[in-house]
Amino acid sequence: MIPLHDSIFAFKLLDAAMFRSRRTILFSFLLLFSFSGCMQAALRASPSLFPNFASALFEECDPELAKASIPANLKLLEGLLKNDPENGKILTTLSMGFAGYSLLFVETEEPERASSLYGRAMDYGIRALGDKGLALRDRERGLEPLKAALKAMDREDLEALFWTTLSWNAWLNLNLDKPSALAQLSASEACLQRVLELDEHYFYSSPHILMGASLAARPPLLGGNPEKARMHFETALQKHQGQFFLAQVYFARYYAVRVQGKELFERALGEVLHGDPARIKEVCLINRVMQRRAQELAKQKEDLFL
Repeated sequence: MIPLHDSIFAFKLLDAAMFRSRRTILFSFLLLFSFSGCMQAALRASPSLFPNFASALFEECDPELAKASIPANLKLLEGLLKNDPENGKILTTLSMGFAGYSLLFVETEEPERASSLYGRAMDYGIRALGDKGLALRDRERGLEPLKAALKAMDREDLEALFWTTLSWNAWLNLNLDKPSALAQLSASEACLQRVLELDEHYFYSSPHILMGASLAARPPLLGGNPEKARMHFETALQKHQGQFFLAQVYFARYYAVRVQGKELFERALGEVLHGDPARIKEVCLINRVMQRRAQELAKQKEDLFL
């Protein structure tokens, strides 16, 4: 058996190599499995490996490189998970990875596949929450047990809960025509509300963006509220001076279209199209993709407004 410190050294090498070419990833994958006797210990002794994957993912400014690289990295992580199935960091990273990949590269072109990937992301996120996530898995028990479980979650659970909630909301937005999805709206909103309570500005105020999109996308009979939606969007936009383009694109797509605010739509997309996606280095990939999304939405203007 290879000594544990040598296994950990190999993970440090992988930490630096993540998000490079597929051949490098495959080589690292095979190298790591040669240390299978120490795999679990090495995984837990390399805490920076998985946060660095997230950083490498969202800092990548070339969408085509990211789109080609992410699936191989996710399969690598799923392989590592088999050696440590309860590793919360791997589970959370997988939830983030599948959610981010689906949102950025799949949702607009293949909604059915995106639904499946969001479900996968949600499952990993729930597993990352451990026993606290059981109420999210057994949602048929009702809203009160879920709210009690959410109340027990704290800051340490925030990352896994956020990506689980993002995936759930995205899945719902793609399936609002299905009774099974409509039955889950209240539970999903309870999760999002708990994320807002734990940290309303987590990941560039994404909880406000998601709540704004949710309230704007739904009709009033299903709890939609355009006025509250706008308040959430404005909070996110003001906090980050409009530099996180997801806020403007979702504001245009969900709120401006809902209230038939054509000028609001044009202004929000214009800020994205003329903005600098690298102003916030940590989310350059998201901003680049949102610029493309803004171009696509702008072309649909005449169909979206009466």
